[in-house]
Amino acid sequence: MDHSIYQSGEYLENNPEWHAEDAPLKAQWVTSILKQHGVEPKSIVEIGCGVGELLRRVSTEFPAAKVDGYEISAQAYPVAKEREQGALAYHFGDYLELAENGKVERPDVAMAIDVFEHVEDYIGFLKRMRPLAEWKLFHIPLDLSVQAMLRGATLNTREKLGHLHYFEKKTALATLEDCGYEVVGWNYTHGSEQQPRTSFNKRIMKFPRRIMRMISPDLSVRVLGGSSLMVLTK
Repeated sequence: MDHSIYQSGEYLENNPEWHAEDAPLKAQWVTSILKQHGVEPKSIVEIGCGVGELLRRVSTEFPAAKVDGYEISAQAYPVAKEREQGALAYHFGDYLELAENGKVERPDVAMAIDVFEHVEDYIGFLKRMRPLAEWKLFHIPLDLSVQAMLRGATLNTREKLGHLHYFEKKTALATLEDCGYEVVGWNYTHGSEQQPRTSFNKRIMKFPRRIMRMISPDLSVRVLGGSSLMVLTK
């Protein structure tokens, strides 16, 4: 995994809030899919927890669970550490290495929320992660759409967000299955149009996306984009 932009401060410079503003919505999506499938974890780990706000909010939905976040960025980790409370703890280090060396306990749920699209060897990352928990939860940006390709928008996600790999629904699910995961359930998420602060282009696209989703959610996402995929696996 190429840690350079996360350890150098470049990622923080491009994303000064480290996406903490997205945490309330993402926490709702995480909680919803787990409860939808009857998962009541006693332990949760987030790999690549950033500044820890998402995990803090998830922990309030599962107050009986032991919750741990792991982060490799020296800039994000101290901010996350300030959010510790009760059974919620944050750790500086590579969770996969720690787990493979027997230095951490196996959790019920391991989450990688908007993570593996940043990882150079994402196939290797997914294969290493698979045996480390009973349930695995992923949030995957769907950067590939007709309008994104026409606008050349994938370059922006590479330069600003650090995405190295780009997915649409079928390739995202096929990637997980090829790595040995059993897909239990998935949901589209539409965070770009639900945030109170959003760009002019996203505000313009909000209504055509909603109208097309009423006709065909899959077609809307493939053509107009603006969505991600929350996937629960075993």
